[in-house]
Amino acid sequence: MKTLERKTGIALWRQVADHIRQDVLGGLSANARLPGEAQLAERFGVNRHTVRSAIAALEKEGIVRAEQGRGTFLNDRKRLRYPIGRRTRFSSGLEDQARTRSGKLLGNETLLAPPQIAQALEISGGSPVIRLKTVSSADGIPVSAAVSWFDADRFGRIGEIYAQTGSITASLVELGVPDYTRKSTSVQARHASTEDLDLLALSPGAIVLVTEAVDVDLDLRPVLFGQSRFAADRVELNIENLPAAL
Repeated sequence: MKTLERKTGIALWRQVADHIRQDVLGGLSANARLPGEAQLAERFGVNRHTVRSAIAALEKEGIVRAEQGRGTFLNDRKRLRYPIGRRTRFSSGLEDQARTRSGKLLGNETLLAPPQIAQALEISGGSPVIRLKTVSSADGIPVSAAVSWFDADRFGRIGEIYAQTGSITASLVELGVPDYTRKSTSVQARHASTEDLDLLALSPGAIVLVTEAVDVDLDLRPVLFGQSRFAADRVELNIENLPAAL
């Protein structure tokens, strides 16, 4: 029996769902049948209602499917492989894995740059910046949510252009940046926030991979600082060789 922590404040059904996720990520075969409710309840030392709640959460995320009279099965859906390298692009990075790729603008604001953003964009603290909130989907399934920051003096129209193009790359081209490369990327993992759950159609307990990145133009001037959250059950990040810090 796998031991659950009963005094951590984390609901038991969430812990059961997390253990099943680990099994999935650990190599369960596509379309594999999960043990029945009674077996899972015994395995985790919980009642069947707790197991049902865990399975319902995983079904909402698309990890498993319940078939009437047959049981619960792991969905036949491989995680997308998202390359992070010198030219990291959402659409081209997934073009061989998804029929459609799209971006949706959720928010477009002009703010005064906090210190971290000003440093990343190499502008003065308190300078105006554009903050875009977006969500990107592959084959109609949300796979990442992002917040991207741009120097407002240089890219003041990026929000309205992105709303039309659904692409950061296409928007930057229209604003005079024909190409850009990745200067730096950091990656960490955490449980999805309430906002992540909503934007990525996840259930409590899901894991997201968080990247922070700076992209620069051909003159090595920063064009954007961004934070992206990827649904870990849907995407794996492949880190390619990046140049040394500039």
